[in-house]
Amino acid sequence: MRAILIAIAATLAASPAFAAGDVFFSLTNTDFVVLLAFILFIAVLIYFKVPGMLAKMLDERADGISKEIDEAKALREEAQSLLASYERKQKEVQEQADRIVENARAEASRAADQAKDDIKSSVARRLAAAEEQIESAQASAVRDVRNQAVNVAVAAARQVIADQMTASESNKLIDAAIDEADRKLH
Repeated sequence: MRAILIAIAATLAASPAFAAGDVFFSLTNTDFVVLLAFILFIAVLIYFKVPGMLAKMLDERADGISKEIDEAKALREEAQSLLASYERKQKEVQEQADRIVENARAEASRAADQAKDDIKSSVARRLAAAEEQIESAQASAVRDVRNQAVNVAVAAARQVIADQMTASESNKLIDAAIDEADRKLH
């Protein structure tokens, strides 16, 4: 209320009517009429408690802004905690990815070493199998040569015996072979 009275006094003191020296408190003076209207307006505002309503509205608005600021702070803190959580998770995922890559590299190295060992053993088995086949082929060739030599020797012996043998010696050999067979079978 004091502020209003001070504002009215300042308005009256600064009026051009005081400077001109005319009578200020006359209804013909427009400054006085404006001053009365202003005072009446202020009085109506005070009567209807407009300053209190304005103060209440401003207080409510200030409370609302304060609540919004508190909510914004809470949201900011929540966002910061979420950001920190996501950063931790990202770091953990990156570490896990690094471990997976390292394990994959180690596994690939082990698999490559195993493959080399498998290839070496496969080559060794194939070489051994080839050597066995070569030995088998050599043995077969030796057998074939021996069989052929035996056949040639038998044929040569037959020819020699046939040329030297007479019919009576042939009959003796046949009888001896039959006796030998009879002995072995019984």
